[in-house]
Formats: sequence, C-alpha cells, structure tokens
Amino acid sequence: MRTRVAVIGGGQNCEHDVSVASAASVAAGLDPAAYDVVALTIGRDGTWRDRGLRPIGLSGAAQVLRGCDVVFPVVHGPRGEDGALAALCELAGLPYVGSGIRPGALAMDKWATKLVAGAVGIRTAPGVLLTRATAPHRRWTGPVVVKPVAAGSSQGVSRVDLPQAWEAALEAAFALDDRVLAEDVVHAREVDVAVLRRADGSLLVPPALEIVADGLFDYDTKYGGSADFRVPAELHEQEAKALEDAAVRVFEALGCAGVARVDFFLDDEGPVLNEVNTMPGMTAHSQAPRMFAAAGLAYPDLLDELVRGAHR
Repeated sequence: MRTRVAVIGGGQNCEHDVSVASAASVAAGLDPAAYDVVALTIGRDGTWRDRGLRPIGLSGAAQVLRGCDVVFPVVHGPRGEDGALAALCELAGLPYVGSGIRPGALAMDKWATKLVAGAVGIRTAPGVLLTRATAPHRRWTGPVVVKPVAAGSSQGVSRVDLPQAWEAALEAAFALDDRVLAEDVVHAREVDVAVLRRADGSLLVPPALEIVADGLFDYDTKYGGSADFRVPAELHEQEAKALEDAAVRVFEALGCAGVARVDFFLDDEGPVLNEVNTMPGMTAHSQAPRMFAAAGLAYPDLLDELVRGAHR
C-alpha cells in the first residue's frame, strides 16, 4: 500500500510564496507509485486550506492529518520551520519530516544559533542583539549587516556601509521581528553545506555549493535568477573537510533531523557560520537539492529518504 503523506506549504510569514513553491515541488517529486500525496496550504492570514484551496480551518486540517501516515511540513520561517508545526505533529502523535521543536526554534533564532555555534567552537561574525529599547542607544560603528533575528529568505536584511542608512535598516528589520541582529561584514566567500540524516540514522554531506553574487545575496538575487550557484564549490581538500566538520558539528549540537542547510562564510582562517536552515528551499533547483544531486542522490530519492526517516 502507498504511504499517505500530507505536504504542508504556505505559512503566515514573509516566506509564504517561497514555501508554496517548495511544497508544490515536493508534492510533485514524491514517487506516486509509493506515496499518496495530500496537499494542505496555510494562508498568509493563517487559514488552513485543502488541496483545492478551500478553507477548512485547523479543525478540518486536523481531520485530514489524522488520515495520513506522515506529515511533510514545508513551511519556511516563523510559525512553521521554527518548531511550530513540529509541535503540532508531536501533540497529535503524527510522524513528521524534519527537525523537532527544539532545533527548529534554536536554528530560527539567529542569536541563539550563534551561542550554540560558539559553544562547540565554530566561529560566527561579531555582532550585537538589538531591541527597540536598546537600538536608539546603539550607533553605526562600521560596515554591518542588519537582519531580523527570526526571518528568512533575506527578508528585512540590509548592508549598512554609511551611517545615514543605519536607521532605515533597523526599521526594515524591526518590521519583521522585535529583535534585530547587527553583524560585522565578513569579507569572504559564501559557501553552503547540506546535511541529511538518512533513514538508517547515518549522515550524508554532499559537495558544498558556493554562491557568487555581486553584493548582498538578497531576496531578489536569490529568487530572481541572477545568483550564480556553483556546485561542487572549488575548494581545497582541507577547506572542504573544515566546512563538512563544522556543518556536522552544528547540525548535531542543535539536534537537527531530516535535512538542514548550513550557510558559511569561508575566509583564510576557515569557516564562519552565517545561519542554519532546518527546512531549506526544497524545489528541485534549490540549493540543498542541487548539492545532493551533485552527490548522486536524485531529488525523488532525497524526498524518499526524508519521508522514510520521519520522526516516529
């Protein structure tokens, strides 16, 4: 018999459109001979909708989920990737794909991620945590990247090279979160590493991917088609090993499961952690699936590994 999989997309956050695309790709990529896919979408207003996009509410969604064998939540960002959907599945006793409540919440919080990384010896960019109460007392001291603590897809992120741009950057970040991170600009290569916990419990780390972009790797660059993704990244053996070791170390320290994309800067001293995505972009052309394809793991096989390795 086919495994019935509920694929959840959308979400009540700024990554809604990206998540809808990821969920549609996952639903289409699961082998129909092995999986019966049931699509659910969370609207921008939080309304749950069925596969025909008819509103069914949370109670209706719960009825649908109870009839499924596995839940595949593909909701990026807050109220999804941050452990919220994992918590729903845990409370309902439903097996689900991906990281649990704690790693989802920790990885979504960029400040908490920095603290965990530091505890296991992984470098991060020097930075400060700001709130609306503390921000007025902080002045621009040099080139920084200002970002919401818990948001994704580079939404609300600004590079500030001049003091007159400081206030506008803070407001853009505070529009998406009540806490903001200001980090020193790191002049280095941008390299992503994917980590997969296979169904048998082993870890697979495919060849790394380098992002070559002119300036800040922002939302338009990510999704407008102008980004240059190079996989495998051109790395010396020592660099590749250092990146893999750092990615696995932070994956394990956070307690991740399923797949995670660990984003680094790579300078002359080695990896500098940027952030961790516990539910990265999941279209066939997204960064993580591209890396696994380079390792010989085709997109449908990646999805199969994730479903078979779901929390039970």
